[in-house]
Amino acid sequence: MATGKRYSVKFRRRRDGKTNYKKRLAFVKSELPRFVVRRSNKYFNLQIMDDKIQGDVTIAHFNSKNLSKLGWKHSCKNTSAAYLSGYKLAEIALKNKVKEAIFDMGSYTPTKGCTIYGVLAGAVAGGLKINHSPEVFPSKDRLEGKHISDKISTDLNKLMGGKSNE
Repeated sequence: MATGKRYSVKFRRRRDGKTNYKKRLAFVKSELPRFVVRRSNKYFNLQIMDDKIQGDVTIAHFNSKNLSKLGWKHSCKNTSAAYLSGYKLAEIALKNKVKEAIFDMGSYTPTKGCTIYGVLAGAVAGGLKINHSPEVFPSKDRLEGKHISDKISTDLNKLMGGKSNE
């Protein structure tokens, strides 16, 4: 480790690789709420966060674990569950008068067609206005779960209230 008068220690969250302060500053300057997506080994945790001086405030949240309470009998970590979770968070956000947000995928590598973008596709289909490029979304068959089973596709349409994704 460097020493001397001119050396300054970086913030702890920067040293741990948890926070990119350059990106965070851009989010704060935009003055829009953040659509935050975090993934564990089994679930997706989605939040709409607003940046305040005192700290971040959660406006709306949804965990894919709650899909089982709604009647989802399949895995909560696949692309279809990600899409449905994004859709349900968009419904909650619109009830809380959030119409527009910025997508924050954290330190995940942005890969075309990944499940994180499945969450974004669900939120956009649910009515949230988020700046995006449709080319990064997973294919329609993957979002509907047809690559796994036709049963997932029917369950997805039932939980979305009969609306099909676009």
